[in-house]
Amino acid sequence: MKIGSRIYLFLVFFFLYAPILVLLIFSFNASNSTSVFAGVSLQWYRRLLHDSATLQAFRNTLVLAVSSSVLATVLGTAAAVGIDKMKKGPAKTGLLATTNIPMMNPEIVTGISMMLLFVFVGRLIHMDTVLGFGTLLIAHVTFNLPYVILTVLPKLRQTDPNLAEAAQDLGCRPVSAFFKVVLPSIMPGILTGLIMAFTLSLDDFIISYFTCGPGFQTLPIAIFAMTKKRVKPDMYALSALIFVSILVLLLLYNFMQRKSDERARRKEK
Repeated sequence: MKIGSRIYLFLVFFFLYAPILVLLIFSFNASNSTSVFAGVSLQWYRRLLHDSATLQAFRNTLVLAVSSSVLATVLGTAAAVGIDKMKKGPAKTGLLATTNIPMMNPEIVTGISMMLLFVFVGRLIHMDTVLGFGTLLIAHVTFNLPYVILTVLPKLRQTDPNLAEAAQDLGCRPVSAFFKVVLPSIMPGILTGLIMAFTLSLDDFIISYFTCGPGFQTLPIAIFAMTKKRVKPDMYALSALIFVSILVLLLLYNFMQRKSDERARRKEK
């Protein structure tokens, strides 16, 4: 049974990471072939630096991902605190169920409905080109919010509710008590929600496709446009750089989280 479970685990990880491994290898390919490796070369990384259209789309994606993840984290943390303070009952249960709808709803339904909403509002205010960075930002914040709320709520439930009251008894105002006592205890959940929102916004295609305008193009949409002809090999290089950056970010976060847990255990002892 142990051998069978190990083989099964190996196959699962193989099918998960084999495409990424192929991508990393062919980003160093000396030719533009997608099936024959002709030797090691950095030409696609050099060409990437001179591809202004792709770099602009990448900058747009980063700006959108950072902006939407920060906004979603701030709004989601405030919403999680509000939900946690509510008394148990139908109102709280209904609000939690409503929060889960954007995650359960198919992305194509969310994208089309938001596009129709933006176009409708644009006609009301007599705007011809309402779709653009603003609509993309609203759409990304909307589908990122539930993930932030659901990562912050467990940390709030684990936090002793008497901590804030004790801080207020010692002279802190309610807002000051929250920032000095409650916020540090839920910070791991906030950071997890921030990273999740950033990665979800970074690779979103369906909702972005329906809510973007002609003047603002993200990287997934630019790559999709290339698939109608042929994806350029410098996309392999860019995808490899993005993968390595996200991997390093996650490793750093896990390392910081482990150090934080170790310090918490020492304080408890």
